[in-house]
Amino acid sequence: MKIVSHESSLVLVPGLLCDEDLWFDQIKSLSNITKISVADTLSDDSIIEMAARLLANAPAEFALAGLSMGGYVALEVIRQAPERVTRLALLSTNAEQDDAEKRRIRRGLIALAKKGKFKGVSPRLLPMLLHESRLNDAVLCDRVVKMAARVGKDCFVRQQKAIMSRSDSRKNLHSIKVPTIVICGREDLLTNLRQHEELAKIIPGAELKVIDHCGHLPTMEHPDEVTSLLRSWMLR
Repeated sequence: MKIVSHESSLVLVPGLLCDEDLWFDQIKSLSNITKISVADTLSDDSIIEMAARLLANAPAEFALAGLSMGGYVALEVIRQAPERVTRLALLSTNAEQDDAEKRRIRRGLIALAKKGKFKGVSPRLLPMLLHESRLNDAVLCDRVVKMAARVGKDCFVRQQKAIMSRSDSRKNLHSIKVPTIVICGREDLLTNLRQHEELAKIIPGAELKVIDHCGHLPTMEHPDEVTSLLRSWMLR
């Protein structure tokens, strides 16, 4: 029997070069307890606008989960409309602003993309996203590569502009009052364990869950474990 929670809906927010396939297993497995939607992160070139678009299309109250860039959007949603968010999940993300070096790298990637050298996620880049133990999983690697290709060059440029212009969210973390879970891969090369520990330390009552043998995409690398954590977070 399908039992959908009446407490709130769940809005999922993808990361850079990701679409709803990032959350495929969670959508499939959690739809019996809540109504799920995936936020549009493909249309805007600022985190503020992405959050505003999410709020314009979301229910009056909702649970919110964001991965990587999606976490930046989730924290901006909390800034703009904290009264509408009933619970928060932050995965593979951080609250820090890009430093000068990271912005320089992003500007270089934007320039290459505009010159027609956009390659999405190539096999050479997969080790930055996935744990080494999953690099021989042809199906998973193909999903990640195809997902980035679907997002495409123009969206990549908009998303990079949004990420490098985002504000520092650390000063706002202490004001988050909803049940919060922070999930990360222990071997994540893009957002490290220290950054997740900082999130969980500052957000009142936040719970930190670290997934072993996992990189930057835990929803795809360890879908059953992430789904179980999100189910408990939704129902507690």
